[in-house]
Amino acid sequence: MRILFLAPQPFFQDRGTPIAVRLAVQVLSDRNKDSLDLLTYHEGSDVSIANAKQIRIKPPKILSGYLKNIRPGISVKKLICDIIFLFTALKLVWKSRKNQYNLVHAVEESVFVAALIKLIWKIPYVYDMDSSIAQQLTEKWILLKPLQLIFSYLEGLAVKHSVAVVPVCDALAVIANNHGSHDTQILRDISLLDLNNDDNVPTQTLKEELNIPNDSCIILYVGNLEPYQGCNLLIDAFSSIADKFPKAHLVIIGGSEEHLKSAQNRINNLHTETQIHLAGRRPVNRLKNYLLQGDILASPRLRGNNTPMKIYSYLHAGKAILATNLPTHTQVLTNEVALLTAPNVNDYAQGLTTLLSNPELCKKLGDSAHELAEQKYTFEIFKRDLNALYDRIGNKIEKDE
Repeated sequence: MRILFLAPQPFFQDRGTPIAVRLAVQVLSDRNKDSLDLLTYHEGSDVSIANAKQIRIKPPKILSGYLKNIRPGISVKKLICDIIFLFTALKLVWKSRKNQYNLVHAVEESVFVAALIKLIWKIPYVYDMDSSIAQQLTEKWILLKPLQLIFSYLEGLAVKHSVAVVPVCDALAVIANNHGSHDTQILRDISLLDLNNDDNVPTQTLKEELNIPNDSCIILYVGNLEPYQGCNLLIDAFSSIADKFPKAHLVIIGGSEEHLKSAQNRINNLHTETQIHLAGRRPVNRLKNYLLQGDILASPRLRGNNTPMKIYSYLHAGKAILATNLPTHTQVLTNEVALLTAPNVNDYAQGLTTLLSNPELCKKLGDSAHELAEQKYTFEIFKRDLNALYDRIGNKIEKDE
């Protein structure tokens, strides 16, 4: 089977969707009968994957200076890149018509590119649904709220005309099924921790690097600092209880320069700068080491219906997790593996207080979390489910031919 894999993101970058794309491409390129072309944005580092050829879009020179640092989520820069992506994909399919693709695997908004390819060349496509496009648009730009029904209708058309939908969580699976998906295969993100590998260990611990006393308790957040992640809530909640727990320190890993500057201003205004540490961006291959140094792992997310990829690594690390009780978390996390609170400062602060005051509860939650990750969220399970889907799709394509 010859596959065109559409991934409208910078690739490769150490963040959620590009990581998921790399995992999927690795699995598909390992299938004996599959060859794969991967189309991505122009940004990102090169990654060598056997049997996979990466192709990047080429923005015109007049826009090259503007189209830099493409962030997660909808933006004007991303929309411009998507237009270039559309024409690049159409050109690829046109040039390959003598040795045509058998299937298009379309991530997120590239499903509309895949739908157009199907309309012109009759090539079936898989919709890799990492988020609800209709929801993203109306949450990002409130002025588009009156158009939500139209966006939902278009999203539904993309689902109905796909050969299969691959949502990353239960909430998206419900949306896909409500839209009339022919074959829905939930393909959850997985833990990125290799607990048997001691490579990439920093020469300094976080406590040594950030001048945190050895007898301190570390509350750790890992991820970007986009508003929907709730880092302001986390900072405010921790600041409200910091005086009661002088040995508690909040460490935040990740964030762009702009977001880090904003967070630092907030911390300074709250006068908790001695107990809150902004560690900036760190390589994903050190994620295990950092998570294992945390005592409490925080996910204060405020919006979205897809589960943050970091949650699966949080679970695998075997540490107490404090998360908001929203569907983005509760479709994976339960009270047996995490402490869940309402998404407001007072309740999140109470959650921090509960965990900081109860080491036995932290250990109980951490042990249960690790066991859950081992059972459900490993690469082997991801590989099994994706291969099962492609076996079904391959059989269907053969019958249709």
